Parts: sequence; C-alpha cells; structure tokens
Amino acid sequence: MAKLPKEVIDTQKASLDAFSAVQGALFTGFEKLVDLNLKVTKAALDEMCQKAQESVQVKDAQEAIAMSSGLVQPTAEKAVAYSKHVYDIVSGVQAELAKLTEGQLSQGQKQLNESIEQMMGNAPAGSESMMAVLKSMTTQTNAAYENLTKAAKQAAEAAEKNIQAATSATLKAASDVAAAGATTAKK
Repeated sequence: MAKLPKEVIDTQKASLDAFSAVQGALFTGFEKLVDLNLKVTKAALDEMCQKAQESVQVKDAQEAIAMSSGLVQPTAEKAVAYSKHVYDIVSGVQAELAKLTEGQLSQGQKQLNESIEQMMGNAPAGSESMMAVLKSMTTQTNAAYENLTKAAKQAAEAAEKNIQAATSATLKAASDVAAAGATTAKK
C-alpha cells in the first residue's frame, strides 16, 4: 500500500511537467510570432518612408508607372516570406506539441501494458481467455495509434509540399506582373 501514494505523486509530477512543457512550447511560439511581427512592422515603416521620399522625386507618368510596377514583386515576395516564417513558427510549435503528446501517449501505453501484465499475473484461474482478449485489444489499439501517427506525418509532409508549390507559383506570378509593368512603363 505504501507504494500507491508514491505512484500517485509521480503521476501528478509527470502531469505538471507535461503541462509546463506544453505551456513553454506555446509561449515560445507566441514570442517568436510577436518578434516576427515587430520586425516586419519596423521594416515596413522604414520602407514606407523610403518610398515616400522616392515618390516625391518622380518627374513624369512613366517614372510613376515604373515605380509602382517595381513595388509589386518585392511586396509579393515579402508577403510570401512572412507567410513562410509564420508557417515555420506554427509548424515548429505543432511539432513540439506532437513530440510531447507522443511521449505522454507512449508513457501511458507503457503503464497500461504493465498493468495488464500485472493483472494477468494475478488473474484467477479460468480468466486466461479474457486476459488474452484484453491484451489483443491493447495490441490492436497500439497498432491503430501508430498507423494514425504515420498518416498524420504523411499529411503534414504533403501539406508542406503544397505550400512550397503555392509559394513558387505566387513568386512566379509576382515576377510576371512586375515584368509586365516594366514593359508597360517603357512604352
């Protein structure tokens, strides 16, 4: 009986540690997002001041068209870069949370398997078939969890590839628009 309170205390300590780790991962992600937004805001304000000064020096319509078309590609590139940074931060937090969750689930599976083994050792005669069913269910549940984990990882990889393809398409479209604007400005 003296062993039970220690197990309860250890379980509570592990739960608090897990909560603290999740909280730390979320706060770190939030901190990175705030830092990114501050940097982007500062850069945007600096660039706005610079472009305002350049626009004062525009002498004719062709220069104005050239200047405005020259803004399209860098703006699109910056938007894509910002989105990529946000995605990387969120993905990092998600990966950290997944790792923490996997650790907790793995620990829970281990404890469940140990409990089943202990129950099988103490089971009364005649309950072998029930214990075999219980053990089989646990094995199948573990296999299903592993399959779900693999599927989730494959879905994340597919999403990453789709984001990269969309990013490339967006940058190409922005380049095409900027090139078309530059051609129009020359005419």
